[in-house]
Amino acid sequence: MAQRRSSTRGFKRTAILLGDQIRRAGESRGFAVSRVLTHWPEIVGHDLAAIARPVNIGYGKGGFGATLTVLTTGAQAPMLEMQKEQLRERVNAAYGYNAISRVRITQTAPTGFAEGQATFEHRPKAVSTGPAPEIATEASRVAQGAKDEDLRAALERLAQSVLSKQKS
Repeated sequence: MAQRRSSTRGFKRTAILLGDQIRRAGESRGFAVSRVLTHWPEIVGHDLAAIARPVNIGYGKGGFGATLTVLTTGAQAPMLEMQKEQLRERVNAAYGYNAISRVRITQTAPTGFAEGQATFEHRPKAVSTGPAPEIATEASRVAQGAKDEDLRAALERLAQSVLSKQKS
């Protein structure tokens, strides 16, 4: 029987390569579910994720209920203090049970005391304003000879792309 030839040519998915390292790093800080670290904005919401990030989860001696330590700046701490219960409920929903019994807030500079620390904030999505009016008119002039509507639209998009690259 012939062996199946691999179609990936030796490449592996990034999630497979980094999965163990992310899990180990998360578990060293008490995060049994690394999803809390990797999907923080989806779990707590983008408004809370912009002002706070998880630092540590500490388990008590009895093992009942953990304490989630959240890092925020001094100016945002009062706002986060008012939303502690909502934050705890959202994180517990990610775990699937009542794993977190307490939320502790720490305050420091936005990137911590050490230089070069990575932030967990996501880049805002760029708002597309569309092409400049002169580029749009030039692109429609270039594509006006096509009789098929789909072809004309495709040519117009291509012309807009080429013309805007030439401008920059």
